[in-house]
Amino acid sequence: MLLGYVENAKNKQIGTMLATAVGLGAIIGAGIFVLSGTAIAQAGADALFAFILVGAVALIIAFELGELSSIFPKLTGAAYSYIYEAFGSELGFITGILLYLSFATALAVIATGFGSYLASLLGISFSGSIQAFAILLIVALAALTVTGMKKAVKADFVLVVIKIVALLLFIGFALVFAFHNSGFNLNNFTISKAQSGAGAFFAACLVIFFAYTGFQTIVTLTPKIRGGGKAAARATLMAVVISMAIYIAVVVALLLLMPASKYNVSGDPLAMALHYSSAPAWVSLAVGIGALVATASASLAMIIASSNQLYQVSKDRLLPKLLRGYNEKRGEPTQSVVVTAIVAMIMLFSGNIFVMTAISDFGLLLSYLVVGFAVIHFRKRGVKAEVRTPLYPYVPIIGVVALLLFMIGMPKESLVIGVIMVLSLIVIYYTLREAEDKRIVKIKLFK
Repeated sequence: MLLGYVENAKNKQIGTMLATAVGLGAIIGAGIFVLSGTAIAQAGADALFAFILVGAVALIIAFELGELSSIFPKLTGAAYSYIYEAFGSELGFITGILLYLSFATALAVIATGFGSYLASLLGISFSGSIQAFAILLIVALAALTVTGMKKAVKADFVLVVIKIVALLLFIGFALVFAFHNSGFNLNNFTISKAQSGAGAFFAACLVIFFAYTGFQTIVTLTPKIRGGGKAAARATLMAVVISMAIYIAVVVALLLLMPASKYNVSGDPLAMALHYSSAPAWVSLAVGIGALVATASASLAMIIASSNQLYQVSKDRLLPKLLRGYNEKRGEPTQSVVVTAIVAMIMLFSGNIFVMTAISDFGLLLSYLVVGFAVIHFRKRGVKAEVRTPLYPYVPIIGVVALLLFMIGMPKESLVIGVIMVLSLIVIYYTLREAEDKRIVKIKLFK
C-alpha cells in the first residue's frame, strides 16, 4: 500500500499521502507531547477551547498557503516565497530569514525534547546528556536527509504512523480509566483564578500555536509533490484537520486522567497524567517510546522544511551562492541541510529553551500575518488560483486579527528579541543594498 503513496522513480515526486505525513510529522511532535501540559497549566480547562481556536486559525492559514502554493507550484520557500513574490526583496528578506530561524530553532527545541525523553527513559542524568542525545539525533537525521529527500520522507511516514498509534493508545486508556471511575469528573475541568482571563487564554494560544505550525513544511515541498500546488494544498488541509482532531482528543484525555490544577510547566505531561492515574507500566512505556518517535519525526520534518527554506532564499539571491547547491539526483539541497544542522546544534547550547521558542513563535506569527496580506494582494490583482481561500476577504481578515490577538500572550522578552531581529535584518538588507548601489524605488502609496 505504501508503494501507492511513494514517489514515481521516473519523475522524482512524492504522493499526497506522503506529503500529508510530512506535515503531520512536523505538527504532531513536541507540541502535543511536550507543550500540552504547559497550555493547560496556563489556561486550565480553557486550553481545550484554545486548541480549537488555534486549530481554526491554522486551518485559515492552511487555506491561504494552499491558494498561494497553487499560484506558485515551483517555489520551495513557502510563506517566504509568497511574500517575496507579493511585496519584493526587502520584506521577503526579513520574513525569509525570520522564518528560517523559526524552523531551525524549532528543530533545536524539539531535538532537546527528544534528548530529555531519551535520558529519562534510560535513567541517565549526567550533565550534558540531553544536548549529547539531541546532537546525535540532528546529525543522524541530517545524514538521512542528505542521502535523499525521498528516503527522509518515507522514513517520516513510518514515524508518523507509530506516534499516532501511541497517542490513540493514550486516548483509549483515558477513556477506559474514565469509564471505570464513573465517567467524567467535572472537578478535573475547573479553572483556577490564575488560569482565567484573556492574558492566560492567549498565552495558552501562543504555546499551542507553536504546536500547530509545522504544516508549512508541506508547501516547502510543493515542487516535489505529484499534482503540484493543488495537491500540496490538499495535503496541508488534511494535515491540519487530522492533527486538530488528535490534539483535541489528547487534551480531553489529559483532563480525564488528571485535574487541570495539577498541571505545570513540564516537558512530560502525558507521562505525568499516566503516573497520576496509576497507569500500567506497559502503557507508560509505550507512550514514552511514542514521544521519542514523535520528537524524532518532528525534527526530521523541520530539517526538511528549514533546508528548503534556506535554499529558496539563496536561490532568490538574497543569501550567498554557497547555499544554492542542489543535488538533482537525490532531490535535496545538500549545503542547506548541513548549515541547518550546524545552526540547530549551536542553538542547543544557548542554555535557554524559552528564548529559542520565543524566536520561533515571533518569526512564525509575523510570516503568517504577512501571508494573509499576500492573499489579498494577489486577489486584488486578479491572479487565478486552483485553490481559493473561502469567504474572501473575511477569512483572511479574521486570520490577521487572530494572529495579532495571539501576540497578547507573547512574553515581553520574545517581543523585544523579535523587534531587535527585525531591525537588525533591515540594517543588514540596506547595507548590502547600498553596497550594490541599487536604484532607490519610489512608490506612491496614495493617489
